[in-house]
Amino acid sequence: MSTILIVEDESAMASAIAESCRRMGHQTVTAPSAMRGLRLLQSEKPSLVVLDIGLPDHSGIELLGSIRKLSPDLPVLIVTAHGNLQNAVEAKKRGATGYLVKPLDLKKLEATIRSLLHARVAAAPDESAAPVEPSTDAAHAPVLVGSSAAMQPAFAAIAHACSSDVPVLISGPTGIGKSLTARIIHLHSNRHAAPFVTLSCASLPESLLEAELFGHERGAFSGASATRIGHIERAAGGTLFLDEIGDVPLALQVKLLRVVEEKTFTRVGGREDLHVDLRIVAATNQDLEQAVAEKRFREDLLYRLRVLEVRLPSLAERPSDLPALCAFVLAQVAGERELSLSEDAMALLRRHDWPGNVRELRNALEHAAAVCGGSVVLPGDLPDTVQRLADDLPTPQANVLDAALQEWLDALLRAGCKYDELHQELEGRLLALLLPRYEGKPTLLARALEMNRATLRRKLRSRSDP
Repeated sequence: MSTILIVEDESAMASAIAESCRRMGHQTVTAPSAMRGLRLLQSEKPSLVVLDIGLPDHSGIELLGSIRKLSPDLPVLIVTAHGNLQNAVEAKKRGATGYLVKPLDLKKLEATIRSLLHARVAAAPDESAAPVEPSTDAAHAPVLVGSSAAMQPAFAAIAHACSSDVPVLISGPTGIGKSLTARIIHLHSNRHAAPFVTLSCASLPESLLEAELFGHERGAFSGASATRIGHIERAAGGTLFLDEIGDVPLALQVKLLRVVEEKTFTRVGGREDLHVDLRIVAATNQDLEQAVAEKRFREDLLYRLRVLEVRLPSLAERPSDLPALCAFVLAQVAGERELSLSEDAMALLRRHDWPGNVRELRNALEHAAAVCGGSVVLPGDLPDTVQRLADDLPTPQANVLDAALQEWLDALLRAGCKYDELHQELEGRLLALLLPRYEGKPTLLARALEMNRATLRRKLRSRSDP
């Protein structure tokens, strides 16, 4: 039996985690704040800490740093709701041995706790807990903007990738930021001071792709007047990023598998086996499992490249990130000007389905910055492809809300609902929609609304009761 310290300010979540731990046969102690957690850490000597990032007095990231000073080998499982990439990466850098995203899957939570307790961290410290000093470039590195629920699994996966040295496969639609993600992983890894080399596998014919990847010896083919090293050798000590890995021909996949497994290769036209120390990060917008089924991609290569996988959601799956993305991009493309979006312009952007994802959004905002004559981007400043949605956009939006409420009221009144029931239902819906904006925590929402926490919980509970 082990003692597990749970540092979580949301009592319902703390109780659920504690119940799972007790079901596994462990003792638990809980703390609603960082300071209380630190005191219990010293008095209870737990075998594992489950730590929330969003605490009322201090950040869980700060507490993690204090825990590492007191107990360098103590397993710490981070749990968070709407964190960001910086939190996820920083947690791994400061020595988090696990990272889970809320809402928690209790089976996965129990499996993770079991794994961490059995890892014998004290006897064999996890290499992922070793802090990674940021490179000079990392301080100015681009970031993945957003904090939507859809991005949380990706942030967690990126954090794991930054603190390990295994191959990574980044999957997702075109224009979502796979190349950016690969660079972030490199800049926050132990290889940050070494080269980051990129090769687009879709842009070259097979013969040229092989020479670019493996290099060639003098006389290997017509025009090869000198020996030339390839991208593999250029990436020695660092990271080789293979974009659109699904377009690599089958014949080259065999040779690439050898590089991934043995870190060994041969230049085109050469006979000598060469060894290289590098990390491979690959990306694709294809379904590689389908490609395997269709015999277009080697199954063994897929397994070796997908030791860790980062799945990036489309922009349509994360609409709540759109304002932050727009502000970030406008700050980059506006030069010395300060540009903002009008409400009507933002409404148009929200209605667009963004098939080109973040790349298309950036192009739209670059266009707007180029033609905008003032400090506020208006609907007319946006590209025609976005403006065409204007005819379909209901205005003013208050009329849309009024119409929807009228329809809703009519339906409930026909069902015989009284005013008190209407008020309770409407308020419950509003609170339920607000809750995710405050990390799913009633405590934070109650504080923002200046409402009694018990009252808020009762209203939310009545909303969820059948």
